[in-house]
Amino acid sequence: MAIVKSKLLKQLSDNYPNFLKKDLEKFMNIFLKEIKDALKRGDRVEFRGFGIWSTHLQKARISRNPKTGEKVHTPEKKTIHFKMAKDLFNKINEKK
Repeated sequence: MAIVKSKLLKQLSDNYPNFLKKDLEKFMNIFLKEIKDALKRGDRVEFRGFGIWSTHLQKARISRNPKTGEKVHTPEKKTIHFKMAKDLFNKINEKK
């Protein structure tokens, strides 16, 4: 089961009933926007105990359309790279 933004917002509002749902939603939108803006600038985003997001540059290349076999030029682009923290890795794999 994947967690979507609305379910995360519901969990936050259940765990923190003193906050209004619209305030939690505004906080979440600001939080995600700051992460997006940092990655767009080329900065790396680090959450201790969770992981690091950074951007990598994928070089332009000539790829192939698998359906037709035709060669296609793929331009240079940025991709997002995530490296999880050791704490998260150990928790997922139930190591102590």
